[in-house]
Amino acid sequence: MRQKKTNEFYGTGRRKCAVARVWVEPGDGQISINGRDFKDYLCRPVLEILVQSPLTALDLEGKYNVKAYVKGGGVTGQAGAVKLGISRALLAIDEEMRKDLRAGGFLTRDPRVKERKKYGRKKARRGFQFVKR
Repeated sequence: MRQKKTNEFYGTGRRKCAVARVWVEPGDGQISINGRDFKDYLCRPVLEILVQSPLTALDLEGKYNVKAYVKGGGVTGQAGAVKLGISRALLAIDEEMRKDLRAGGFLTRDPRVKERKKYGRKKARRGFQFVKR
């Protein structure tokens, strides 16, 4: 983790093909993704809850502003990447939070990535349909 300003803490999050660069600083609880409000960007209540979950678990809602820049993947993968980025940035603020974040599963990177397509196959594992005649 690296630190940009004296009161701004950085964390990187990844999920599937999405990569999130997240900065957390003390503030009034505003969360922005790619320069937009996170509710406008994500458009799904489930993903909004997912992004806020590290802050909710530690009772830090409304105490930190989050600025995230995400690229790659879809909206769900990007939300997961932001969640991991927030968790890692919170660790940079206070290492004492590690126990609670680890217990909630916020520091575990989801390693599932789309499997590549193999030659002689229609998709990654699905073969072409067999024709007897």
